[in-house]
Amino acid sequence: MFNSENKSQKSNSGSDVNPNSSNRILAGTIIEGSIQTEGHIRIDGTLIGSITCKGKIVIGATGKVEGDIKCQNADIEGTIKANISVSELLSLKATAKLTGDIYANKLAIEPGAMFTGSCSMGAIIKDMQHGKSGENQRVEKTA
Repeated sequence: MFNSENKSQKSNSGSDVNPNSSNRILAGTIIEGSIQTEGHIRIDGTLIGSITCKGKIVIGATGKVEGDIKCQNADIEGTIKANISVSELLSLKATAKLTGDIYANKLAIEPGAMFTGSCSMGAIIKDMQHGKSGENQRVEKTA
């Protein structure tokens, strides 16, 4: 009986989440800790911790992130010191400064963007999403 109540509460609370909702961390704000969101998020302040987002992450020109990032799509204009996993498109804008490893299905880098680390693209991201282990993964590296 207790378990059935928890299941109904979880399903009811999950239905209130709008996947198109947006969150925003403004310039001058510093957050220490992990963030998880079902919607989109824009960071113009500082996040010291990891972020998991089922939507799109935008790191504005004044935004800084120190921690791992996992999302569907990302536009980076600010500074990141983290490993980033993007299941669809990662776009590094001209003002972006990324130090860390990239795991992305597609990558767009504008002239002027700075990137230090390694990059894995293509099939490896799809395999990571489906929980496949190392021997079945195909690794494609490009710069």
